[in-house]
Amino acid sequence: MRVAIAGAGAVGRSIAGELLENGHEVLLVDKAPTAISVERVPQAEWLLADACEITSLDEAALQRCNVVIAATGDDKVNLVVSLLAKTEYGVPRVVARVNNPKNEWLFNESWGVDVAVSTPRLMSALVEEAVSVGDLVRLLRFSHGDANLVELTLPPESALAGTQVGDVAWPEDTSLVTIIRGPRVLTPHNEETLEPGDELLFVAAQAREEQLEDLLSVRREGPTATG
Repeated sequence: MRVAIAGAGAVGRSIAGELLENGHEVLLVDKAPTAISVERVPQAEWLLADACEITSLDEAALQRCNVVIAATGDDKVNLVVSLLAKTEYGVPRVVARVNNPKNEWLFNESWGVDVAVSTPRLMSALVEEAVSVGDLVRLLRFSHGDANLVELTLPPESALAGTQVGDVAWPEDTSLVTIIRGPRVLTPHNEETLEPGDELLFVAAQAREEQLEDLLSVRREGPTATG
């Protein structure tokens, strides 16, 4: 897979390193000469150019990229890069960094963004995830379909503790994608039993999040015995 990253700062270089370790081709693009540090990521291609300029993106052969990541520290630049990547070069997957959470609403498909990653929001979510049991935590927003990646740690009092995945009537427009149980990452097949303390990762429509949280968190009372 070929990936172009606009922004060769600490974030861009870190992403590049991870992708290269996983066997992908990576091109780092930055207009600041001081950001061109080939020795830090020697396996990557480097291009000194303004990623907001069509001529620069032509030179980068963006049409050959499977993914473009707009990872600069400027939200305006990230939006322009995303829009050009999607509309001018038809890049299948565009990921954009959101620096200011107040701008998050702009990072959607109208600007060519498939996935928006807000570093401040993600850090906040990870803090919440570390201390919250029974509360739904939004980790990532997907622009298409108004869906989010959300997490919930199943509390001991949940009605679903001890229930098999296939027996749960999940809300519409939600999908359980992973169960994290201690050091293990489990595929949620129908016979897998949910256990207290499981970290459950879902892709869910935003409109279904409250319903999903209610389903997972509340122990329902059984029928009252009558004399």
